[in-house]
Parts: sequence; C-alpha cells; structure tokens
Amino acid sequence: MQPVQSGFVKEDPWRIFRIMAEFVDSFETMSKVGPAVTIFGSARTKPSDPYYRSAEKIARGLAENGFAVITGGGPGIMEAANKGAARGKGQSVGLNIELPFEQKSNRFVNVPIEFHYFFSRKVCFVKYSMGFIYMPGGFGTCDEFFEVITLVQTQRIPKFPLVLFGSEYWSGLLAWMKKQMEGRKYISPGDLDLVRLVDREEEAIEIILDYRQRTGVPERVSKAFV
Repeated sequence: MQPVQSGFVKEDPWRIFRIMAEFVDSFETMSKVGPAVTIFGSARTKPSDPYYRSAEKIARGLAENGFAVITGGGPGIMEAANKGAARGKGQSVGLNIELPFEQKSNRFVNVPIEFHYFFSRKVCFVKYSMGFIYMPGGFGTCDEFFEVITLVQTQRIPKFPLVLFGSEYWSGLLAWMKKQMEGRKYISPGDLDLVRLVDREEEAIEIILDYRQRTGVPERVSKAFV
C-alpha cells in the first residue's frame, strides 16, 4: 500500500523557493551593512527596566563607534537596542520574525527585514555579526546564546566576542555550566572562557572595540542605509 501523501509533503518543494527567497532578500540587504553587533534579549522587557536602558546605551555607544546594531526587530530589549542605534545615527537592523504573539517590528528599525522561518533568520544573525551581546531573556535568547557558543567552540566561526550582560541574571547559568558541563567533562577546560560576563555598559562596548582593534575590522559601516 502506498503511503498517503499529505498536503504538507506535496507543498515541500514550493517551500524551498520561499526559503531561497528569504535568503536572497536578506543577503542582498545585509551585504550592504558594515561591521555589526547583534544584541539579544527579552521581548517582554519594559522601558522602565534598567536592562532596557542599558541595552539602549550599549547600542548607542556601538553606533557612535561605527557599528551597525542588529536585533530581532521586536519590542523589549530589541526595541531598546534599535532605539539606541538610531539615536546614535547608525544602522539599526531589525530581523523580524512572524509570530502569533509578542513580535512586531519596532519603530526604531531603519533597516527592516522580514522572516517567516527561524532558521534563515538565525543564519543572518551569525553571518553578518562580529560580536554578540546577550541581555537577560527567555528561551529565544538562551537558544541564540548556546547556538553561537557552539559555533565558536567547534570553530565554525571565529572567536567573536560573546558578552553576557547582567551577572545577577547570568551567573547562575554559568555556575551550573561550570559544575555540570565542565565538571562532568562534557565541555573542555577553557570553553567557558569564550564568554565574558559584565555589568557595565562601557565594558560591553569596550570588549567589542578591543576585538575590532585586534582583528582589523573596518572602522566605519557602509552609508547605504544611513
């Protein structure tokens, strides 16, 4: 007996074209963006939250030093970072994803890109960033953190700066990773050194600037969207 072909399976070849279109459109836009840093964090963070203000300050400092700032394009920390980048007269990139709740593009994005698929969006975060800053967040933020640190650990991408902002939030996770992952030899000694834990906005910015100086990344971004 032949298996029943569902509509989902019949549509798969056409989905390939939609996926290709997302990559073509996003690559074309992002290729015009210069050195960039991605800032991750919760969509649920309110403007009154200190982490919101810190994300805005970090993004503004990066923009004023010639970096584009990339976020997921939504509210919360993403909005704060896009606001800071825009007010710093920089490229404020929003890689927005279609979701049934929480997510809609914020008004501070000046380089908007829309995605239907999470995985094509993830590719753009990593492909066009030379540093990553993780503000406190939920599953999505942690997902991006573990994905990028895995790519660095396995040498799929360079040792880009991976900055966790807020020791009150992240120190418990790092302590667990050291005790359980490193303690059980599930990761190698020194793997946790790939991460920097900071509490000051200036320190987060300085880590990115120091990496640029050491690696010779161009100082100014493209003017295509400014």
